[in-house]
Amino acid sequence: MTKNIMIVGVGGQGTLLTSRILGNITVKAGYDVKLSEVHGMAQRGGSVVTFVRYGEQVAEPIVEEGQADVLIAFERLEALRYAHFLKKDGAMVINDRRIDPITVVTGAEQYPENIIETLSAEHRVYTVDAQEEALKLGNAKVFNVIVLGVAARHMDFSKEDWLAAIEATVPPKTAEINKKAFFAGYER
Repeated sequence: MTKNIMIVGVGGQGTLLTSRILGNITVKAGYDVKLSEVHGMAQRGGSVVTFVRYGEQVAEPIVEEGQADVLIAFERLEALRYAHFLKKDGAMVINDRRIDPITVVTGAEQYPENIIETLSAEHRVYTVDAQEEALKLGNAKVFNVIVLGVAARHMDFSKEDWLAAIEATVPPKTAEINKKAFFAGYER
């Protein structure tokens, strides 16, 4: 059975690093793994989407609409934008953070209100203010691993496997703070 994970955010939020941690843990577990990254205008704060698919045999890297087992969103509007990819019984983990896209900044559009409430009406939604948690740890850059820690509770890998994947993936000098970040999310 193939598992489908989707990670969404905006440029600079660590979406790609998070997908690499997921890729690492699934490969070490012996699964066939396919990753696909869509960058859009990432360098200008645009949408970034990553698909991670793993199982006995995975034919293609793209997750179809309505097939994601877990949707990890590093920003509220990105969660709303990609919610239709989530399975009916899937889990959505959202960093409760607002980042205005350029269309909102310029006044061409309004940022939607009550995104979390709207999504919670139709999906199993778990939220975390990962920026605040990361600041408590003393490093704002590790918020993505906090969100991953929350999402990890909805996947089939042990805490020890996650920690090993983090250590093998992140730069060595950041391994300890990233492990602490993972625990901050995982133990919520």
